Amino acid sequence: MGPLIRTILDPSDSVAALVRAKGDTTVAVCLPARDEEDTIGGIVRSIRTLVDIGLVDDLVVVDDHSTDATGTRAAAEGARVVRAGDVRPDLGGNGKGRALWRSLHETDADLVLWCDADVRNFDVHFVTRLLAPLLTDPDVQFVKGFYRRPGGEGGEGGGRVTELTARPAIALLHPELAGVIQPLSGEYGGRRSLLERLPFVAGYGVELGLLIDIADRVGTSAIAQVDLGTRLHRNRTLADLGPQATTILQVALRRVDPALAPVTVVLDRPEHGPVEVSAEELPPLLDVASYRHGPATRTTPRRS
Repeated sequence: MGPLIRTILDPSDSVAALVRAKGDTTVAVCLPARDEEDTIGGIVRSIRTLVDIGLVDDLVVVDDHSTDATGTRAAAEGARVVRAGDVRPDLGGNGKGRALWRSLHETDADLVLWCDADVRNFDVHFVTRLLAPLLTDPDVQFVKGFYRRPGGEGGEGGGRVTELTARPAIALLHPELAGVIQPLSGEYGGRRSLLERLPFVAGYGVELGLLIDIADRVGTSAIAQVDLGTRLHRNRTLADLGPQATTILQVALRRVDPALAPVTVVLDRPEHGPVEVSAEELPPLLDVASYRHGPATRTTPRRS
């Protein structure tokens, strides 16, 4: 087992100190969102306060084929909204990993953070605590958030998919990552110079795929995890979680040997019917011709 992943239990979230440490480094916060009209506005409004003081340069919402007012509400609060279908539509449809990949394609920031758009108690410390290690320690390449999930079915611990699938798969197949408290958390970020060299699993397995690939490429000593406190969000049904657990297992196995699991598998559940689960991947951005000509340079200007 390699060096332990550093765990920051009391991260500094002094905004003034982070602005000073930031210097000329550019920062983007990206929110993949699909049908999140109830929460997206408040999250964007919160992050906009960091844009206004110059800590965040680009606030991007990737509207992943929403059928509600997600995009409209995000734009009204000051986010730059990118429709997922408008970014390299030739590379396929929707999915969380596709939304993350497209957001990286659409911003030119040096540091890129991602946060989920369904968090009900979002606060600026979700951004500042993730950002602090990247701004203050040049050895940190990637930061992962962890938190507590009080209340609700399966609310304690890391969640049902984490505890019943991801953590056992990590213990058996990727033990160097056993110290990661929330391997599937949606709050994390890293340096563009690293992220643009990684493939992105197109769907739900993107978090585990990135974590394994980053540990393999730069080592666990370049990964930090920070305490984000308490996180409140919706809890999904078992019917929703079955396909998610399947793709987590696909990714964990395929990172050992692609022959161990097919890219596409049919999860057959008698009470719900069959569903196709895919662990398809998008290529590293540096392998994409449109990106090699330069990422989109529409960084949100800082306000004085």
